[in-house]
Amino acid sequence: MRICKLLLSISLWFAGAAFAFAETKIRVGHFPNITHAQGVVAHALSRQGKGWFEQRLGPGTKIEWFIYNAGPSAMEAIFASSIDLTYVGPGPALNAYTKSNGEEIRLIAGAANGGAGLVVQPDANLKAAADFRGKKIATPQLGNTQDISCRAWLTDGGLKITQLGGDAQVIPTQNPDQLGLFKAKRIDGVWTVEPWLGRLEQEASGKVIVEEKDVATTILVSSVKFLKEKRDLAKKFAQAHAELTDWISKNPEEAQRLIKAELLEETKSDMSPQLIAAAWKRIVLTAETPRASVEKFMQNSVRAGFIKTAPDLSKLFETP
Repeated sequence: MRICKLLLSISLWFAGAAFAFAETKIRVGHFPNITHAQGVVAHALSRQGKGWFEQRLGPGTKIEWFIYNAGPSAMEAIFASSIDLTYVGPGPALNAYTKSNGEEIRLIAGAANGGAGLVVQPDANLKAAADFRGKKIATPQLGNTQDISCRAWLTDGGLKITQLGGDAQVIPTQNPDQLGLFKAKRIDGVWTVEPWLGRLEQEASGKVIVEEKDVATTILVSSVKFLKEKRDLAKKFAQAHAELTDWISKNPEEAQRLIKAELLEETKSDMSPQLIAAAWKRIVLTAETPRASVEKFMQNSVRAGFIKTAPDLSKLFETP
């Protein structure tokens, strides 16, 4: 009997120990863009065993990083419960919010403003939207933030734009493929984000004719499920994100070195420090929720035809 009790005690002790040291996984998405600086820097630190979020979210916390080319893919991952949080542009987040009737996505922090725009061929006389009649513009993905901005800009300029064509062709093209197409002059312009905007300038002599300086480029969103089930962790993550934003702003040189190394890992393309430094000047990192900018993107999404009727956004913004 005593042996049985002893074995039971040992079993319970091991079970308790296992529970105490159980690993908590948080699955987070980001894109290989400088406008996703917080995600890229944190991923680099996780890779080095110096995890920024891991150190601030408590013992046993592990961040699993997932990389996406553009927002719609990240939103599908949220819908599929494949990730808990992601850095993403406001356009896809709004589309996901609308598609799910406000039941799946919550915006919990801002991340970056600026760093996006339209670059055109150096020898082309393209200055206004009307000049793009019959032309081709590449964007990262159908329905992503830059895709929506591009379509809304062309529409505001008097062109009729459909998802498949219209007066000008907007062609969804992954960021890494845009440079080759641009150099070969198979496309007339690209609406994209840093570092790809800078690469088109420096490596293909592209001309930037539209620059979105004060527009929210990146936000941090959470799945509703993660907020409901692990609100305390979501709150700690948002706080750590704000602290990381502040650290990056105060340590730009170190942050840029981390970004350079991480983007090489993720894209297998080595970007020069000069390119990253030039891109840095176009971006403002901020953890503040960009309500006005998000509301403007909602209007753009309606004009671009991705959302039929603007929904009530009151549930979208949520502080953990």
